[in-house]
Amino acid sequence: MALRFFSKLAVLLCLFSVGACGMHVVRANEKEHLADRIMKFDSDQQETAADGHVLSNREGSAGGEGQGGGGCGCN
Repeated sequence: MALRFFSKLAVLLCLFSVGACGMHVVRANEKEHLADRIMKFDSDQQETAADGHVLSNREGSAGGEGQGGGGCGCN
């Protein structure tokens, strides 16, 4: 009896958790807040540039930071 109750409870909790994971649609006028400078991960641009320089010297490679063209292969 108790096993049946707990299995039903587990199924109910799983369905509730799946239903609660909905996506919130961001309107066009709200996207300006997501593109704010304060939303960047790096707070100090000079420190980030220095870390990138050290990494490129240590690894012997550079690039791959997403500053290329549009992906058409023409750069």
